[in-house]
Amino acid sequence: MTNQILAKRYAKALLTLGREDDNYEKYGEELDQFVTLWDMEPEFADAASNPLYAKESRRAICRAVLDKMELSAVFKTLIDLMIEKNRLGIIGEVRSFYQRLLDELANLSRAKVASATALSDEAVEAIKVSLEKATGRSIVLELEVEPELIGGVVARVGDLVLDGSVRTQLASIKENLIKG
Repeated sequence: MTNQILAKRYAKALLTLGREDDNYEKYGEELDQFVTLWDMEPEFADAASNPLYAKESRRAICRAVLDKMELSAVFKTLIDLMIEKNRLGIIGEVRSFYQRLLDELANLSRAKVASATALSDEAVEAIKVSLEKATGRSIVLELEVEPELIGGVVARVGDLVLDGSVRTQLASIKENLIKG
């Protein structure tokens, strides 16, 4: 099975458990904390996920870290299961899918908005309102500055791309001139 399918299964299982005991937000926070540590400490990630090390050694290392972080028993069980199946290496993908599931549960979409320069607060709010109207969902914006856009903005929400950049408009004009 591909890593994405497996990651989705683990994320769904964790969310199901979280909804049953009403701790799904807590589990998401714990997943974020663990993956942040995972990304910041590559030696830990290697020691915990490398199948060349004995499972019991990897489990002991993770258990010590999880105890120090004071994470829930459900989360510890998830990590134990992933170690047992040699799948701890996909924990970052599990977090991504879990966040998507939480967003769906909250009727929330994440939008990436790129602009040539930093946007004013008013412009950011106007873009947010427009995207909420277009999608019918609450929007969380992730802002990026991309000087190569020349001007305007490009907004991406899932599969929807709204490109109002000067770069794209110039390319369109060029194409129209070439066609005659």
